[in-house]
Amino acid sequence: MNRPQLVLGLTILVAGILSVVSVVRATESPEVDPTQGAIDEPFGSDTRLSLRLPLRGSENLTYGAVPESSDDAAEADKLAKQLANPISSLISVPFQANEDWGYGPTGKGYKFTLNIQPVIPISISKDWNLIIRTILPIVSQHDLFYFANLPKDSALQPQNRSQDGLSDTTQSFFLSPKKPGPFGMIWGIGPALLYPTGTHPLLDTGTFSIGPTVVVLKQIGGLTAGTLMNQLWSVIISEHRSSVSQMFLQPFAAYTTGTHTTFTISTESTANWNAASDDGKWTVPIIFQISQILKIGKQPISIQIGGKYYADSPRYGPNWGVRFNLTLLYPTGKRSESVEKTSFAK
Repeated sequence: MNRPQLVLGLTILVAGILSVVSVVRATESPEVDPTQGAIDEPFGSDTRLSLRLPLRGSENLTYGAVPESSDDAAEADKLAKQLANPISSLISVPFQANEDWGYGPTGKGYKFTLNIQPVIPISISKDWNLIIRTILPIVSQHDLFYFANLPKDSALQPQNRSQDGLSDTTQSFFLSPKKPGPFGMIWGIGPALLYPTGTHPLLDTGTFSIGPTVVVLKQIGGLTAGTLMNQLWSVIISEHRSSVSQMFLQPFAAYTTGTHTTFTISTESTANWNAASDDGKWTVPIIFQISQILKIGKQPISIQIGGKYYADSPRYGPNWGVRFNLTLLYPTGKRSESVEKTSFAK
């Protein structure tokens, strides 16, 4: 797949996602979100005073910070809390860009990953939601498998130094109660699936895998803490490919200030149980992130930046990385007219 085809495909994909979001919002129940005391998408924010950044056309263009009303602050506070919760009833479409360095035998390899991660909640009854979370990775990597100074007659020649395209898609289905459980715990459980959507053998697993996923979290004031995990096993394996047995573990803690700024520390660890012990089974990035809610015109968004240090990684794995995340937010449920007529920023 060449880059023009990839760009065209991504354009169609994003248009499709936004179309689905529009349909879901149109059919959403007008009731207030019962999990508003919770949060959506590992790592958002919460607060009482936020910034307003209206952006308009050249004929009427304004930039700057404008005080918000109490309704603005209340709505921003609710969005921030929902955004920190992977299973809230907030529709969101994150575009998460990651750049990681230190890969490969030379230690100079790098990998860019753009994760398109729509989160679509569906009300299936008076008491239950089904939250569908999808992660579609677009990858560009260089020198992850490159050996310097190889003899020209080596069996590894010629070396494929760069790979670009789609990686495998992960999709999770969380069945979650609309109201928090005992002790204010918010939880969801369901299946996770790995689809073999990769466009290059060095970008995918070549398997269809399935397993359980679960998330548990709690919020106290501006503090949110919880864990999301899944375990995947191969059920269909392509010829000449290996089976998958992999766990994903994401404990996180986030604190939101009075200006809707959220500070998050987490780890998005993976364990490859089929890897040889000498090569290393664990990839453990320690991630620190800062996020803020903004509103551009009528569209609320969240902007996030972060850094990653790999406390552990397999042989030839990365050492450190950075992250930038832009999330489009589509609030569901009924809002007051006063809130509908105001705008805010995170």
